[in-house]
Amino acid sequence: MGVTVIQLYRKIDEGRVYCFNIASDRSLKEEEINCLRLILADGLLLESVSLEPILTGMRVVEVGPRLNFATAWSSNMVSICRATGLDVITRVERSRRYLVPGGYDLEEFINQHHDRMTECHYTEPLTTFETGIVPEPVYDVDLLSKGSDGLNELPGISMDEWDRDLYYDYFVKKLGRNPTIVEIMDLNNANSEHSRHGFFKGSQVIDGVEMDNTLFDLVTATLDANPKGSIIAFKDNSSVITGYDIETIMPENPGLSSPFHLASVCYHPLLTAETHNFPTGVAPFPGAETGTGGRIRDVQGTGQGGLVIAGTAGYCVGNLNIPGYELSWENDYPRPDNLASPLEIEIEASNGASDYGNKFGEPLIQGFTRSFDMRLKNGDRWGFLKPIMFTGGVGQIDARHTKKAREEKGMLIVQVGGPAYRVGFGGGAASSMLQGENESSLDFNAVQRGDAEMEQKMNRVIRACNEMGDKTLIDVIHDQGAGGPANVLKELVEKSGGRVEIRNIRVGDPTMSVLEIYVAEYQERTGFLIRPENIEQFQAICDREKVNCELLGEVTGDLRFILHDSLDGSTPVDIDLDALLGDIPQKTFEDKRKSSGGEEISLPGDLTVASALKDVLRLVSVGSKRFLTNKVDRAVTGLIAQQQCCGPLQLTVSDVAVVAQSHFGHTGIATAIGEQSIKMLVDPAAGARMAVGESLTNLVWAKIEDPQQVKCSANWMWAPKLPGEGAAIYDAARAMRDIMIDVGMAVDGGKDSLSMATMVGGETVKSPRELVISAYAAVPDIRKVITPDIKYPGSRLLFIDLGGGRNRLGGSSLAQVSGQVGDKSPDVEDTILLKNSFLAVQELIAEGLISAGHDRSDGGLITTLLEMAFSGNCGLDLNLSGSGTVFEALFSEELGLVVECSDENQKKVEEILSKNKVDCIELGRTTKDKQISISYNNESVLHEKMVVLRSWWEETSYQLERLQADLTCVEQEKENIYNRKGPSYHLSFTPESAPAALLERVDKPRVAILRDEGSNSDREMSSAFYAAGFEPWDVCMNDLLTGAVSLEQFRGLAAVGGFSYADVPESAKGWAAT
Repeated sequence: MGVTVIQLYRKIDEGRVYCFNIASDRSLKEEEINCLRLILADGLLLESVSLEPILTGMRVVEVGPRLNFATAWSSNMVSICRATGLDVITRVERSRRYLVPGGYDLEEFINQHHDRMTECHYTEPLTTFETGIVPEPVYDVDLLSKGSDGLNELPGISMDEWDRDLYYDYFVKKLGRNPTIVEIMDLNNANSEHSRHGFFKGSQVIDGVEMDNTLFDLVTATLDANPKGSIIAFKDNSSVITGYDIETIMPENPGLSSPFHLASVCYHPLLTAETHNFPTGVAPFPGAETGTGGRIRDVQGTGQGGLVIAGTAGYCVGNLNIPGYELSWENDYPRPDNLASPLEIEIEASNGASDYGNKFGEPLIQGFTRSFDMRLKNGDRWGFLKPIMFTGGVGQIDARHTKKAREEKGMLIVQVGGPAYRVGFGGGAASSMLQGENESSLDFNAVQRGDAEMEQKMNRVIRACNEMGDKTLIDVIHDQGAGGPANVLKELVEKSGGRVEIRNIRVGDPTMSVLEIYVAEYQERTGFLIRPENIEQFQAICDREKVNCELLGEVTGDLRFILHDSLDGSTPVDIDLDALLGDIPQKTFEDKRKSSGGEEISLPGDLTVASALKDVLRLVSVGSKRFLTNKVDRAVTGLIAQQQCCGPLQLTVSDVAVVAQSHFGHTGIATAIGEQSIKMLVDPAAGARMAVGESLTNLVWAKIEDPQQVKCSANWMWAPKLPGEGAAIYDAARAMRDIMIDVGMAVDGGKDSLSMATMVGGETVKSPRELVISAYAAVPDIRKVITPDIKYPGSRLLFIDLGGGRNRLGGSSLAQVSGQVGDKSPDVEDTILLKNSFLAVQELIAEGLISAGHDRSDGGLITTLLEMAFSGNCGLDLNLSGSGTVFEALFSEELGLVVECSDENQKKVEEILSKNKVDCIELGRTTKDKQISISYNNESVLHEKMVVLRSWWEETSYQLERLQADLTCVEQEKENIYNRKGPSYHLSFTPESAPAALLERVDKPRVAILRDEGSNSDREMSSAFYAAGFEPWDVCMNDLLTGAVSLEQFRGLAAVGGFSYADVPESAKGWAAT
């Protein structure tokens, strides 16, 4: 019998209805339909789901997911159905019906109520999910008769003349045949800028002079000079530094239901960072989802498998132009039609990244955001129309797993994860183009699909192998990302060769062609090399976690890569790995330096500190980030020692993020971000030095193991092939190299995104130059962390001026809100002072002499001081002095540090600073009265209630929150924040560890730590029970359903939280249905 599609309906409100489109292999029985109704019901109200349409008529419209692939929502619903015995259900998609209000044009309403990139208008009820697409057969690309120019006729191809000649010489001159379209698309992705980084490794000729070093040489020179502590650098999927021997709990038999026990292991800190800009600009939510997912897989794919802990994020967009919220410096220049609006990207990209981490169980603990779009006096328009979606990850890896095993003939090529879908097709190559160069239809092809539930199941398989230690089943692991299976499968066998059967890849869409199965970038998949003798055990772990495991082929050892199609016996790919993917000849890039286009900053004569401050505090880069942190988990794993929020009011001001390595020790990892994109418009070299400096002035607040072991990821977002930009990035890279060598830190990894420009009405709009430095270091004691919130009103504030009194305003927030960028950027002239200040503050933290600290950055010194008062819920009485203007003193964004200390500690603090040859300036006192009083050269320049200034700082976040959350809740929170008092905690007992006698019992009470698909928090729950003297067991629902474990074995049960079945169709409904 053919596939049947029925609809069920559930009312949302008077004007909206959910329509559930359900496909099954046969007609459903009444009891099966009622089971579905109960799963899809509002709570347990069976009658809330109807078999009859609830809204009908001419004014009713329906919108839902595009039909070209099953959504992640559908995949989770199908998993739930299978777990409940409804194996006949093959797809469930949720659409929405609207009753269009009178006076609305139907087409306008439809456009406003769906995402054109991921959804479409259903003109009639669905009767089938069939798209009518016929798989395109593999065909040859005619180079024999057309020559290399035949490659120019292919859509979505990003090749220069060198690439075309290479392929022509190989296929025609060497092999005497035409390549297949699969081979060409494969090689196009593999050799794109995105994958091969030809610009960074190319020869640079600037102003007619060939540079001595490539960009990559400049970057790696930092590690050559400062290698201490580095274990993995510039290879593999992440970077790794020296960590600690720790104790943590693990299952006695990883991959099986078994008790947790305390194990000793050496774990090394791990960091990775990348961007997902192109897909996020096209479709913000899924683009940011899959950006986060891809970066998580980079952590997993390190060595023989890494452990995920926490994430970081950054969003850079054009002017927000929030409706009804006018900001004087924002313009409304034209935007490209094929990209989402900056406001949509800011909200939806952060939604996507947050949602993915929430569902996976990875907290997001640090980040940044920036909004900019300005035309300079020289006519150049700079704006983040092509946005930045930055994602970083902190994790750790077993010291025994830092090196991948050697590929050996006969090893099995395996992939684990979700099925193939027609998504992300051409994304790897398309992301290497300037926006507007490729056909807009390809933008739709690059829309991706995130399924955090699937990735989390895959993660459990990897972790089970990790926790086998020396007996891990994983020899080689690589994640699937840009280029799809074509890329990851060749990575697995790049030094040996392999043969793969394309039809062994499970497809979620039977209409996919061989080309699409092979190169589309469907997510949540990872490739492995597994020894034949281990495959049965590996498969059993995958089965337990209910994740697909595909045996695709084996390592051949002949340095060839062959893709076989068992349907017709053909070989769509048959290439020599060395000839086409080995070392490629170096390319040469020429450029000339251009002036910045900035002019001396001119401020109105009647400008007051208060009016300037009100604008600066409302910049999204300066103000509260509550609209971001409210929607993301910042604590899951139980390993988070410091995240973005701090102080009695939990404001978003923390400079550094810190994670613990275990629930049973104090060692950890600290990470901090530095980025100064607007200053790079003024002076790219100065901006690079400032980004490095900021990463250190943020990292300094965590006491780290050794300043000489600070490493970082350097991520470059640029358009270097445009005039002047190649020279600019070279100057920035050289400056970054020099300052890092001077201060003793080093880059050990990073990525580049080098097509950061878009075409608008025939004009090229460049995204501001960006270099993101993600510094990280091992931490011996996670309790030694200083946050910005004032702890003891009445204390002293001391200022360490790392700018040497220069107070330049170029690239500052004050310049931006004045519609300018300036001509003189802050810079780091004294690297010795920066290094000494870092060492001095580290000593102050170790000695316990300071209680709060914050760096000078976006918004200047006045913002630094106010954020300390805002988060401490107190006032300030300060008197500054200087020879420049008050605006230079308060709003310059030169590097600097402010510390809080008590009167009794002030002398010791100053002695330690002096010992390290660091001067400090006493700014004044903190106060309890919640008034901000600031004088400059003994003249009052600001006197205002702290809560008023804090409301300015919160305002833009509030306006964004209104667009993404319940209005009543948003208004209540705004009112509450204004007058909120810090909480008072009075414990009625003294916390103590469980008695040793209880912990040492042989017959501890057994507790089942129960989890289902998508659950998280089970490890922290297990640790809590272990610490309390119980014997916690890892038990998943599959263990119960298969009879591997019975609840009769246990004296207690703890069902953990998290997103079982990704909260489809509602929280916990899927788990309850099983």
